[in-house]
Amino acid sequence: MNENHFLRIEREGPGGSRHYVVHAVDPRFTLEMTPDAQAPDQVGRGVLKRLRLPNSWAGDYTKCSKLIGAAQDFFAQSFAEPAPKTETRRFSR
Repeated sequence: MNENHFLRIEREGPGGSRHYVVHAVDPRFTLEMTPDAQAPDQVGRGVLKRLRLPNSWAGDYTKCSKLIGAAQDFFAQSFAEPAPKTETRRFSR
């Protein structure tokens, strides 16, 4: 699974922050997650709150489980140390 297919969005609101992991290529889907407070690093792989995916994928649990697992791994890695500036600016001029 290519990690470039995922994007984490954090939104601040009156009830605290909300975290979304978006899969940007087919099938496009969104996971709403919260950090796992019981994990040693207080983030873990996250706790799944909501999943939105296309109806055509709703019954194919094998494909869904692989992508959800990859999204949870991406969520955990996204809280790690930030990438160096040279890597984040590789497409800028």
